[in-house]
Amino acid sequence: MKKIYLVRHGQTEFNKLHKVQGSGIDAPLNHTGRQQAQAFFEYYQHLPLDHVYTSALQRTHQSVQGFIEKGLPHTALPELNEISWGIREGQVFTVDGHDEYKQLTQAWKSGNYNACIEGGESPRQVAAREKVAFEHILAQTHEKHILICMHGRAMRVLLCQLLNYPLSAMDMFEHHNLGLYQLHYTGSMFIVDRYNNTAHLPAHLVQTPMGSQQIRVKL
Repeated sequence: MKKIYLVRHGQTEFNKLHKVQGSGIDAPLNHTGRQQAQAFFEYYQHLPLDHVYTSALQRTHQSVQGFIEKGLPHTALPELNEISWGIREGQVFTVDGHDEYKQLTQAWKSGNYNACIEGGESPRQVAAREKVAFEHILAQTHEKHILICMHGRAMRVLLCQLLNYPLSAMDMFEHHNLGLYQLHYTGSMFIVDRYNNTAHLPAHLVQTPMGSQQIRVKL
């Protein structure tokens, strides 16, 4: 059995300024993000972790830097990078942009997993690369407690895959900066023990993500 601690990265200035931030934006954490990372580390530093996995983008590395500095093995997997938002990356999330986003997510809910922003990635493409990453992680049978830091939309895609939900259900899964999903793997299935948990963060550090539909579900 494996225990998996799956966390979204801390806040960046792109998050704060409501700018679209995908795999093509390698922004660092801002002051709030660094505070979130420190709070997360202080709360969970006692965990008997065997390995830390992140995406290839610096905001994930910085979010779990305390664990890496403890000397835990760390592997950056680009297959865990955020979805690419194509030509919208780096742009402010405007009313028109929100309408475009709603149309896109509606297409995904309707089962069109190939829909994407011009120049960007589709959920199907993200799911395919994430599958490669997670097959590698599960193949490390000696690792029983794993910390994974990645990105909001990519996490939603991954959770659908791990929990056998269709990709149309992505928006069921809330995510906050440094919000934690705790899962355990029985060898045949994943079970959620904690859902977007932010108990480790002071109230002023709990940040609602841009575009989140905030739909709570019982898993």
